[in-house]
Amino acid sequence: MLRRSVDAAIAAERAGFDDVWFAEHHFMPYGVCPSAITLAAHVLGRTERIAVGTAVSVLSVAHPVALAEQWSLLDAVSGGRLRIGVGRGGPWQDLEVFGTGASRYETGFGESLDLMLAAMTAKTVSADSDHFKFREVPMVPRPERAPRLVVACGDAGSRAVRLAADRGLPMLLGLHTDDDGKIETLAAYGDSAAEHVSTVMCQVGDDALDIVRSALPGSLKEGFAGHVYLDGKRGLDKDPVAYTDRLCEMHPIGGVEYCVDRLGTSIRRTGVSHVIMMVEASGTPEGTLENIARIGEEVLPALRRG
Repeated sequence: MLRRSVDAAIAAERAGFDDVWFAEHHFMPYGVCPSAITLAAHVLGRTERIAVGTAVSVLSVAHPVALAEQWSLLDAVSGGRLRIGVGRGGPWQDLEVFGTGASRYETGFGESLDLMLAAMTAKTVSADSDHFKFREVPMVPRPERAPRLVVACGDAGSRAVRLAADRGLPMLLGLHTDDDGKIETLAAYGDSAAEHVSTVMCQVGDDALDIVRSALPGSLKEGFAGHVYLDGKRGLDKDPVAYTDRLCEMHPIGGVEYCVDRLGTSIRRTGVSHVIMMVEASGTPEGTLENIARIGEEVLPALRRG
């Protein structure tokens, strides 16, 4: 699966995509990348032009200064091609394993975000707060440029929306929210020049709906069952078939003209023109590579002309 992800990233560069992003999950049989920034580093070394991002690095189980160090290193050697997306994560068993505990998830995200920003932009950094206490240290390697950071946000009522807005950071709007929900979240954020990023599922082809409805529920079922809460509870209370149907209703899944129209309409309605596409819904490496090629050849040129 990880090697297939690398192949897909290389194919995306060949197909003319601007960037490629990797998710991060811990102790999940369906999400086998435990370090998005590590996989991003490998892909930066395998590509020449395309930007690479994390969507997202889970800040509740990572030390923000360590993540800032990794970004600064990779930013330097890649010439600025690394994007960092961070998120709060969930109340999962990760918090126990990595020793950060429930408090980092419940109350520490803003503090972690501020410390990471300081480490990404200053020559030195120190901390004396609820979750972090250490003396001043130099940031090495010293950051060469301003970070291109995005914050994963849920619906309009999410605390992450206010945290991002107060810091002038763009939001990463999730796959699970339709255009109306994204518009509501953007309104809660408020007016700004922030370049937000939206996430969709995109599958191109006259048989795209059949492919997604056949392949995705099984993957979702495994994913939902794989979540283990900090208190030991297992599984998400979601129906994978109904959830697949909802994704199919919300996203550009269909023929080329339909996908172009759906994406263009969404961009116009939300005002968010930077879109991440989930392209692996077919569940096969061949289907993923074909989908990437078709999007690059038939969908992206039409959107860019529009």
